[in-house]
Amino acid sequence: MSAPVIALIDDDEVFQLTSSRMLRAINPDVTVKQFANGGVALSFFAEQAENAEELPDIILLDINMPYVDGWMFLQDFEKIRESLVKIPTIFMVSSSIDPTDISKAKSNEQVLDYLIKPISKAKFEVLINQ
Repeated sequence: MSAPVIALIDDDEVFQLTSSRMLRAINPDVTVKQFANGGVALSFFAEQAENAEELPDIILLDINMPYVDGWMFLQDFEKIRESLVKIPTIFMVSSSIDPTDISKAKSNEQVLDYLIKPISKAKFEVLINQ
């Protein structure tokens, strides 16, 4: 199996930096793609829809971002999802412990789970090795 490709869709530069480093420490061959908001990520997915090597296996999607937040991303992603040659597993990521956010994320068919920041190295290992 090839090394996983992981997309970090989050405007928090510290989260992006620490997550990238942790993921590469777990698996040096992992490819980490970083997007500052959902709009940039959606453009990438539309452009790479038929390129399985570029499309991520896993998306870590923040809720609160400027321009296109996590909820808007999910709405628009659902529209292009069927055109993708590889469907990534989506995890909603947030520092929010609001039960409404958690329930909304878990009730979305596209979201596998809701992860509360900060994410531990052990949790990243589980994500990569699943």
